[in-house]
Amino acid sequence: MSLLELTDVTRSVVLPDERVLEILRGITLTVDAGEHVSIVGRSGTGKSTLLNILGLLDSPTSGEYLLEGVSVARLSQRKRAWRRGEDFGFVFQQFNLMPGRTALENVAAPLMYARGRQFWKRRTLAAEMLDRVGLGDRLEDMPEKLSGGEQQRVAIARALVRGPRVILADEPTGALDVDTGGEVMALLDEIAAQTGAALIAITHDLAVAARAQRHYRLAGGVLVPIVLNAPGRVTEWVGDVPTDVPADLPADSPATVDEHGAVTA
Repeated sequence: MSLLELTDVTRSVVLPDERVLEILRGITLTVDAGEHVSIVGRSGTGKSTLLNILGLLDSPTSGEYLLEGVSVARLSQRKRAWRRGEDFGFVFQQFNLMPGRTALENVAAPLMYARGRQFWKRRTLAAEMLDRVGLGDRLEDMPEKLSGGEQQRVAIARALVRGPRVILADEPTGALDVDTGGEVMALLDEIAAQTGAALIAITHDLAVAARAQRHYRLAGGVLVPIVLNAPGRVTEWVGDVPTDVPADLPADSPATVDEHGAVTA
């Protein structure tokens, strides 16, 4: 049984002029515990809508979403909120740290809604998680005193402090430089592997997406599997299509893509 299973999921909204805008069209996806899956797509393709459905922040218009074999549609709002807090950790492009609160206080914040040991030991657990992401010596620093990479590490620690079973990363490196973004993704990979959590990264960055075990492209509300960075080739955006080109193709080569997605240099 898969940890997450979406079958023919759609999401549409009715516009003020009564036209129907289809955002997601028949999405089918399964993710097992411990898997790293990436979903690539340009802005406006429905990536964030899909993440919101996966994270129980939104509901499909039609189709079925099973969480450990249980239909999400059958969960009450209270149960959905509880499972969202227990099972999901969210990492966003904008770090969304609380100003005027230390790194330790930011990471401990989700544990205010926990029970038992997690609640009573929240500061200790937060300190341990910050140490795990390499910020054990920055517990009392305010967000504005931290670099972008350090702020994202705090955000990751906050997302993971309750031990989620699913990590949902929405453009997690979008506000970072290339090197720092690579470090952040390596950290997410490492912690997900250690804890057995599923990691789903939604991004337009093909280098970030290529780190995953399975890759998908979301375009026009349709999700299709793709292969990134096949041996001897490098995947680049050609228009709105992630396309493999020869790794040794000169940078100034006028590559074009035919109707079948094949590259001609």
